[in-house]
Amino acid sequence: MGTLVIEIRRAEPKDASGIASVHDAAWANAYDGIVPHGALHRMIRRRGEKWWADAIRRSTIVLVLEIDGEIVGYTTIGRNRVSTLPYDGEIYELYLNPEHQGIGLGTRLFLAARSELKRRKLSGSVVWVLAENDRAITFYENAGGRAVAEGAEHFDGDRLTKLAYCFD
Repeated sequence: MGTLVIEIRRAEPKDASGIASVHDAAWANAYDGIVPHGALHRMIRRRGEKWWADAIRRSTIVLVLEIDGEIVGYTTIGRNRVSTLPYDGEIYELYLNPEHQGIGLGTRLFLAARSELKRRKLSGSVVWVLAENDRAITFYENAGGRAVAEGAEHFDGDRLTKLAYCFD
C-alpha cells in the first residue's frame, strides 16, 4: 500500500488548468437545481484556464489542495467585502471535486484558508452560502459558523437568498 501525499499551497499560474477543472465539476455539482441552468453554465464557462491564470497573476489569493500532485480542491480568500459585517477576512470560494468530498479534505482546506487569513492579520472571517445549498450550510455549521446576515443573488431573473456565516 502506498502513501498519499496531500499538500495545500498557494496557487501558481501553471495550476490554472487544474483549478478550472475543479471549478467546473464542483460548481455543476453544487448548484445544479439551485441556480438556473443557463446562468450556471455561463458562470462555469467564463472561468476557464485563462481566467484563473490571470486571476493568480493579479495576486488573487488562491490556495490549492493537491493529492499526489493532482489539484482536487481550491479556495480563494481575502478582505471581507461587506463593511457592515465586523470581520476582516472572507473566504470567497471553497470547492472540491465531488469525488473528494465528505472525507475531511474540505475541512483541511477550510482550516488552511482561515490560517492564511490570520497570518495576513485579518481577524475573523465570513463566508457566503446560498440558502438552498444544504451541503455547504451543514459544512459551515459543523465547522462552528453562525449565520449572521442575509443577502441576495440574482440569476436570470431569479432571486436567491444567501447567508453569511461568520467565524471568530
